[in-house]
Amino acid sequence: MKRYLFFVNQPYSYSILRPLQEEIRRRGDQAAWFVAGCSTAPLRPDEKRLATVAEVMDYQADATFVPGDWVPYFFPGIKVEVFHGMARNKRGHSSEAESDHYKIRGWFDLYCTHADKDTAKFQQLAEQHGHFRVAKTGWPKLDPLLARGQAGERQRGPGEPPTVFYASTFSRSVTSAPQLADTIEHLANSGRWRFIVTLHPKMDSDVVARYRRMQGPGLRFVESDADLLDILPEADLMLCDTSSIMFEFMFLDRPVVTFRTKMPGPYLIDVDRIEDVEAALEQAAGRPENLLAEARRLCLELHSFQDGKSSARVLDAAEAFLAGEMGRPARKPLNLLRKWKVRRRLVRELKR
Repeated sequence: MKRYLFFVNQPYSYSILRPLQEEIRRRGDQAAWFVAGCSTAPLRPDEKRLATVAEVMDYQADATFVPGDWVPYFFPGIKVEVFHGMARNKRGHSSEAESDHYKIRGWFDLYCTHADKDTAKFQQLAEQHGHFRVAKTGWPKLDPLLARGQAGERQRGPGEPPTVFYASTFSRSVTSAPQLADTIEHLANSGRWRFIVTLHPKMDSDVVARYRRMQGPGLRFVESDADLLDILPEADLMLCDTSSIMFEFMFLDRPVVTFRTKMPGPYLIDVDRIEDVEAALEQAAGRPENLLAEARRLCLELHSFQDGKSSARVLDAAEAFLAGEMGRPARKPLNLLRKWKVRRRLVRELKR
């Protein structure tokens, strides 16, 4: 039996790693969770938690899977980066992997990429640095969306209004949550629309409180630590700004409207004026074929796999690495200063 560890530092990690846990269990192996820097409340009764570093060391995982950009280097086993989102940044059309902003800090042994472009870039970096390997696997988080056959137009009941999933990022330079609060409240109370609303865990608390107060027959507020994968299919379309969740929603083959997005393109309907929001929602609710076709093309660019089996490929890659099938990487850089900073960060995160 192999032992695997999940290193969680942000609430979004749970929904990324749970499909992987399901595949680990299906193979008869064991998974455990180590949480530092965010709440452990989302952990379920049947999920094994390691509460201390000592417990992690005793557990002796074969591999640790990480959706973030750091991991305690001294944890046992190989460190596998699965990423917190698909390769898309918030400055425009370039993927994170295509930019020069991704820094190789020497924490990971294996990078599990999602599509051809990010794989090519990380393979280039692997050849440059020599101390890690790359496997194109897809993203575990998408497995439930792709495997359940929920894509396409949602069937609504007689007289049921369209349901809009509204999600907003927290950065003040791109968030739409403060500006759209009155509009969303008005539309939710009009009877013409229903809203499901979730906000980034780092969103200003006053803004979060404002949306919580708006709950009623036409608006449901979902806390940031909820597993959104089960909720996204309940919506007919999405209203967003520059949150990467809009790309996840596109895999349901449903339209997206944005307000002043930093990631524009033919795959969404973007508006600059608040008074144009409802008209854009009406247009999207009609499911324009040209819009959906562009979104489908984008999905293939961001994620090469549509079979819902990325978790299996991630585990296969980790097992291949452990078996030596990917060759022996060069030794990681010593990085004494970075290692000291990671230890200090871990202590700080465990106190939160």
